[in-house]
Amino acid sequence: MRSSLAPGIWFLRAFSRDSWFRGFTLVLTFLIYTCYHMSRKPISIVKSRLHQNCSELINPVNDSHSLNDTTWCSWSPFDKDDYKELLGAVDNAFLVAYAIGMFISGIFGERLPLRYYLSSGMLLSGLFTSLFGLGYFWNIHLLWYFVLIQICNGLVQTTGWPSVVTCVGNWFGKGKRGFIMGIWNSHTSVGNILGSLIAGVWVNHQWGLSFIVPGIITAIIGLVTFLFLIEYPEDVDCTPPQHHSEQDKDQDNAEDAGNSPYGNRDSMEIPASYSKEPGPEPAAISFLGALKIPGVIEFSLCLLFAKLVSYTFLYWLPLYISNVAHFSAKEAGDLSTLFDVGGIVGGILAGLISDYTNGRATTCCVMLILAAPMMFLYNYIGQNGITSSIVMLIICGMLVNGPYALITTAVSADLGTHKSLKGNAKALSTVTAIIDGTGSIGAALGPLLAGLISPTGWNNVFYMLISADILACLVRVLGVHTEVLGDLCLQGGTKCFNGSGFLEQLLCAQNDCLPWLTPFSLSWTLCSSSAGWCTRRS
Repeated sequence: MRSSLAPGIWFLRAFSRDSWFRGFTLVLTFLIYTCYHMSRKPISIVKSRLHQNCSELINPVNDSHSLNDTTWCSWSPFDKDDYKELLGAVDNAFLVAYAIGMFISGIFGERLPLRYYLSSGMLLSGLFTSLFGLGYFWNIHLLWYFVLIQICNGLVQTTGWPSVVTCVGNWFGKGKRGFIMGIWNSHTSVGNILGSLIAGVWVNHQWGLSFIVPGIITAIIGLVTFLFLIEYPEDVDCTPPQHHSEQDKDQDNAEDAGNSPYGNRDSMEIPASYSKEPGPEPAAISFLGALKIPGVIEFSLCLLFAKLVSYTFLYWLPLYISNVAHFSAKEAGDLSTLFDVGGIVGGILAGLISDYTNGRATTCCVMLILAAPMMFLYNYIGQNGITSSIVMLIICGMLVNGPYALITTAVSADLGTHKSLKGNAKALSTVTAIIDGTGSIGAALGPLLAGLISPTGWNNVFYMLISADILACLVRVLGVHTEVLGDLCLQGGTKCFNGSGFLEQLLCAQNDCLPWLTPFSLSWTLCSSSAGWCTRRS
């Protein structure tokens, strides 16, 4: 008598071959970007160790410092009164290099094999992260050394984001993209948490290992990437995803091909039946062509302010907790991970809501509106007790990182496979780089401003963060207006083409689509009442 099929084998057979490859790609890219963020986090943990109040510590027996010297245990050159400005300069060396390099990285990412590009970037990132930590063992006290290492690390880390988003976009369609990428984007917070915990193990003793260990792990995953990354489903005879619904395709057929950033290219339309025979590779999109995709400019500006807030927390939250709540460097680092725990929840929640409502801009705007008062409350009551601090950190992390996660993943993938591209997904890397590169400008400004403002009081830093959050919300207000009008059109039965940004914002009136003119409008719309479709005209 034979037994029934083993439950484990039944489970394995329940998923198709395509599903296993998609799952493998999702897990591998998750690990890749987890390592990128893990290697960025140690500097925020080590900051409170590089400059600390030494009055409560016992002087070594052979120490020659004065008894009144309260900085003898700090690491030169960060032992001076202007240590916050110096630490801010180290942060911005990385962030400015990252922001500049990001605009170039996406262009290279479209033209080079992703597997080679990504694996080499991870190996170099692991090297430069380790070199920063080796400054401790080599007893280096030169500011230019740490700044130079950060600049190099910032440039090589730009290989990561456009590459992983492009790879995931190649494997997953638009259907549940917000939810899937909301879960997947938790790699940012998971990397921050791991970086904080690993750095916290050695921060009070040999802080150089706080950088060396994450650097080694990043390099190892870089080797794994070289050996196992699959760029396209077609490479392993899997079916490519469908990026648009049938309704979107019908609308595309009604539009003039000349409105595509590529001009009139019929060969770029998605075929009705999938063939595994390799076809001609579509041309990569230009930088200006990517900017013309509806929604790219607005979401880029929104991410600039959202990332300013998120990265200020990333780089300065442990020091803030240490200064205000008087925790040790390790305790402050461990507590700051709760902000990233909230970020995981916020990213998943934002993706799920945006999928259900089909409103990316609306979801971002609502979360940004709620984030402002929460940051105000955290600054005033968040340090009154450990319970209030935990709760407020999780809530702030959820509301701050939710929109940030949604824009950098699902929105970037949506715009990079926008229907105006006529099925050409080669723009995905460039669009992702433009959006994240613009956001990285804010990421550089936030820690810089925090370093300059914090000597005047932490309250002023939070006022700056709240102002940036409000500006991010205002940038997306017009996008929310467009989404709502698009929903009204569909509810009224009019099949109106709905652009997602300043370039194509439509106002619906009964059976006609009329242009909603803005200072940024570059097109007008003609509606054929008989066909019921809105067709764009230049």
